[in-house]
Amino acid sequence: MADVVRAALVQATWTGDTESMIAKHEEHARAAAAQGAKVIGFQEVFNAPYFCQVQEPEHYRWAEPVPDGPTVRRMQELARETGMVVVVPVFEVEQSGFYYNTAAVIDADGTV
Repeated sequence: MADVVRAALVQATWTGDTESMIAKHEEHARAAAAQGAKVIGFQEVFNAPYFCQVQEPEHYRWAEPVPDGPTVRRMQELARETGMVVVVPVFEVEQSGFYYNTAAVIDADGTV
């Protein structure tokens, strides 16, 4: 086992929509993997505008289930592709009225 584990962190500017934010982070992850990173962490609620200082119903539209939501599933594919552990902070809806600021941790084989 290696004595050094290379890690990457991503802090990116909001692009205006979820799809382009996810794509931007996928690009960063692929670049980090190419440079030898074995783990990558994305910024808090990386696939939406940052709103965590308030709790307003207008932000509920950004919530998705974990681990079965579209962002975590897509990041599972990315983890398998790159062989990296991926820390995926998203706004989670457990059920109506129950929302969490969650980080799914996905292993290099794609398991949550």
